[in-house]
Amino acid sequence: MFPAIFIDRDGVIIENKTDYVRNWSQVSFLPDSIHALANPKLAEYKIVIVTNQSAVGRGIISLETANSINDRLVRMIRDLGGQIDAAYLCPHSPNDQCECRKPKSGLLLQAAKELSLDLKRSWMIGDAWSDIQAGQAAGVHMAVMVKTGRGIDQLSMQKPTDVTEFLVYDNLVQALESILSDNHPE
Repeated sequence: MFPAIFIDRDGVIIENKTDYVRNWSQVSFLPDSIHALANPKLAEYKIVIVTNQSAVGRGIISLETANSINDRLVRMIRDLGGQIDAAYLCPHSPNDQCECRKPKSGLLLQAAKELSLDLKRSWMIGDAWSDIQAGQAAGVHMAVMVKTGRGIDQLSMQKPTDVTEFLVYDNLVQALESILSDNHPE
């Protein structure tokens, strides 16, 4: 079984859009996110994008478009030397009460089953409380909140009662550097 680093997409790898990323022309990488994903030490982990895309469930974009954006994003990161082993997407709206929409753990559990992942040795990086909750609900070793995207706003809100210990970093670069260092917080 492999350890994984689960990473939210919008607000962590690419810029978050208040009216949703609706097509490829709206994709804008956050500074150094691709560089961070090109660290050779990441080979010790499976790198898995887990993203809520409620624009599909709300009828704003099609599932085909959402999958196409994810596929193109993964190809571009790989073409530029970055590592992404898989990408999982929840297409449901919050009202659908599905098991795959973060803060529920369904996407992480599905990835763990399909990719033979050891959740107890895995990490979750996100910019929202729902990312932290999903990671903790799945039983990852540690969840990380980054201050990019919605992170600063989320950290100014009251912490959900079900959230336990988590780490905070300025961005994906710092989060991955800490995880990959020999002296990261346990």
